Amino acid sequence: MGKHVVVGAGQVGSQVARELSGQGHEVVLVSRSGSGPDLPGIRRTAADAADRERLTGLAQGAEVLYNCVNPPYHRWAQDWPPLAGSLLGAAESTGAGYVILGNLYGYAAPDRPMRESDPLAPPSAKGAIRARMWQDALAAHEAGRVRVTEIRGSDYYGPGCLDQAHLGERFVPRLLAGKTVRYVGDPAQPHSWTYVPDVARALVTAAADDRAWGRAWHVPTAGAMTVHEVADRMCALAGVPNPGVKAMPHWLVRAAGAFSPMLGELEELRYQFVRPFVLDSADFQATFGMAPTPVDEALSATVGWWRNRLAAAA
Repeated sequence: MGKHVVVGAGQVGSQVARELSGQGHEVVLVSRSGSGPDLPGIRRTAADAADRERLTGLAQGAEVLYNCVNPPYHRWAQDWPPLAGSLLGAAESTGAGYVILGNLYGYAAPDRPMRESDPLAPPSAKGAIRARMWQDALAAHEAGRVRVTEIRGSDYYGPGCLDQAHLGERFVPRLLAGKTVRYVGDPAQPHSWTYVPDVARALVTAAADDRAWGRAWHVPTAGAMTVHEVADRMCALAGVPNPGVKAMPHWLVRAAGAFSPMLGELEELRYQFVRPFVLDSADFQATFGMAPTPVDEALSATVGWWRNRLAAAA
């Protein structure tokens, strides 16, 4: 078993660390706070990932370096360039394979299911930041300085998904409490939802297979569902009446954005939630033999996690 360094102890990074430790690997989990799961084989380390010298020292001897960092939306322009440079530099200096947790922002507003072969033509500033990160990493790969891959998912849901998740704390607890959900987009549009444990499994799977290097992949993701359909199925599995989902008026979202950094940053991503936004993950599934978790199983686990969390808080 080898050494793996996971940077970012949030909803995905912590899952990746659990997955790796369960396989018997030595895991160094890096975050500003030194947080993360307290499990055998996981060494939680407090460090600034933008400090290339510090990160390079932590990554010495590592087989793989995972970029699972997720700065707040309103900090992307300031935080991502130094972070991305540090992570790529640490991978180059140590010889570790570099696995990047990506997203779909780099593609143009879609008129069909998105595939990894689609050109990067981001319609937003955040998409341009992510596209540049991948292009810099891929250029280093093609120059022979590092082995790199990017694993892209759609909007996350599942255990641990909280304030930045559309199916997180503004969604599940309200449904369970019988309160109508206010959604920032059109709840009748088909949308791909990626289950967080599948994201972690995809990252670890790609890191262990030489076929993954030098290109981007999509996380195995179940068929698209509207938010109405998600709410219907989740409530049925939870055994509670569905109080319904209503679209939040656009003017209200814009007004709330003046007080909420998260809502304010969603304006340039609005195109993702008012038209079909569907991911095609067939390539990863066929290449690596990994299927997405069945929707009912994933939604049941999500409901169970939230019920435990709400009971503990009470």
